[in-house]
Amino acid sequence: MGGLAKGLAVLRAFSRETPTMTLSQLAERTGLAPATARRCLRTFEALGYVTRNGRSFLLRPKVLEIGAAYLESIDVDTLTRNHLEEMARETGDSAALSVLDGAEIVYVARASVRTLVRLEAHVGSRFPAFATSMGRVLLAGLGAERLDDYFAHARFEPLTRHTEVDPVRLRRAIAEVRRSGYGLVEDELAYGVIALAVPVHDAAGRVVAALNISSHSKKTTRAALLKSRLPLLLRVSAHISRELARVPGLALSTRT
Repeated sequence: MGGLAKGLAVLRAFSRETPTMTLSQLAERTGLAPATARRCLRTFEALGYVTRNGRSFLLRPKVLEIGAAYLESIDVDTLTRNHLEEMARETGDSAALSVLDGAEIVYVARASVRTLVRLEAHVGSRFPAFATSMGRVLLAGLGAERLDDYFAHARFEPLTRHTEVDPVRLRRAIAEVRRSGYGLVEDELAYGVIALAVPVHDAAGRVVAALNISSHSKKTTRAALLKSRLPLLLRVSAHISRELARVPGLALSTRT
């Protein structure tokens, strides 16, 4: 189904940085021939997923149905309501659940009582795994072969002056996460963001998701965050892990 793969590549080419593109821009971004990109766009336009404004194309709200099917299948609202919102209320911080998708993490649930940092995150947000607490937890859960593949293909670009981009030191950091059972990142994804994450397991004990709490780095310290938040995260992670025994879709997402 090469045509399907090309069509999905066209949809995924749109982003916050490139919300509208011309045919030539889409063809260049996807590596497709202009004629192929045009056929994909015409199909999506006829189905209601894409519209055009002059020579530029942009997504329509109907594309949300694709992601909504996944979120509904894992009943993410229950996870948010029963656990993440409770953590956010108890701590005053934001709480999130994410899975690994290639070299990035994807938020599948998030709750926050108030905004403490400028980092914009919501369900569906994607961030490079190496620079996040949840990403390092998820990478620590990979087998040696998959971790080697990640390092062979991932791009390590600094997001702040504190971002660790050296592959050797990143491997050591991931090994330490595997040993300690938690990931802690400060000012690496964005200035002012400090986050603590722990793994979420499926019924077979595999790491299938990560749970975190994030706060402002000027509000707390690494030591204080570990002392006050780690026991709570571990307790909630255990609850979610038990519930995930009935949600195979979430487990599958980390193996594809």
